[in-house]
Amino acid sequence: MQKRKPEKKADSPAAANALRRKADQLGRDLVKLLHEYAQCGEKLSRLRHAQGGPLYDLDSEHRAAQQALESRKGPLSEHAVRAILRELHSGVRALAKPLRVAYLGPTYSYSHLAAIERFGSTTELVPVATIAAVFEELSRKHVDYGIVPIENSTDGRVVDTLGMFTRLPARICGEVQLRIHHFLLGRCERGDIKEVYSKPQALSQCRDWLAKHVPLARLVELTSTAAAAQLAAEKPGAAAVASLQAATNYGLNVIAERIEDNKNNITRFAIISDHDGRRTGRDKTALMFEIAHVPGSLADTMAIFKRNRLNLTWIESFPMPNTEKEYLFFVELEGHYDDAKVKRAMESLRRKAKRLEILGAYSRTEPVESP
Repeated sequence: MQKRKPEKKADSPAAANALRRKADQLGRDLVKLLHEYAQCGEKLSRLRHAQGGPLYDLDSEHRAAQQALESRKGPLSEHAVRAILRELHSGVRALAKPLRVAYLGPTYSYSHLAAIERFGSTTELVPVATIAAVFEELSRKHVDYGIVPIENSTDGRVVDTLGMFTRLPARICGEVQLRIHHFLLGRCERGDIKEVYSKPQALSQCRDWLAKHVPLARLVELTSTAAAAQLAAEKPGAAAVASLQAATNYGLNVIAERIEDNKNNITRFAIISDHDGRRTGRDKTALMFEIAHVPGSLADTMAIFKRNRLNLTWIESFPMPNTEKEYLFFVELEGHYDDAKVKRAMESLRRKAKRLEILGAYSRTEPVESP
């Protein structure tokens, strides 16, 4: 009778060596597949561009990433897989043509994190000082895209962004919905904090927590959370409300984490360019219009969307400069402006409105954690 060979124990040196060899081979295979994917992606980009389409197709990238995430589950978290795919697509884009994207800086502001989430770190991300400067960089064709905050689940609309849509032409071609977690950062103990720095929206989103836990601290508004973190790193007795990434970048301690009053705090960012997103079947369309300042005009306008069974996902009024009580309205609806019922609504709205502009169409997204 033949003797059976003893099985290798899972924790034996032989088993460890076998696993190491397998991991090494899988790593080599993975890199080979990544290069093949990149070559295919680059050829596809150039072919699409030669046929009159955009060189970059952010919607296709997003859809491919979602399909990959849903195709098979494994031990890696969704956040980890999303990050890998994001950087892969970023690298493929750079092969076709280096991409420049303007955002409201400085680095490690929430706009910067939203830009990383959508475009990846291989992209040249260009920090500018104001939201207006993002639009201006795009208008001058210094960048391919811009990314600007458009609304927050706590504070609502971002006035500076809406104001720029009334002044400069830009198309919304995508969106990023980023879950915003605020951290109290500094180099001192909580009891030693005399001033807390951040941008107005961040302070507003943490107002109750700050009033309860650092009631004697003076709240000081700055242009960005990243600028606040930088100042907190330099000034004794100062703290900042900013991102966890800002703590790492500026060498700050986390005094308290996730101090936002609304635990479902989400900021939505608009990706702006000179073109729309590609029609996907899961789209939204953004509009800006002006109507006569007479009784019932707004109700009549809203009835157009109801008659055409269009669901509105966002509506804002914006005071028109140099007028008395006259407003522009910003509306976002489900559907693409090339859809039949959206076209019918636009025809009716155009007859009623004094001014109507389609700001863009883009695919719907879900909120994600910051990168």
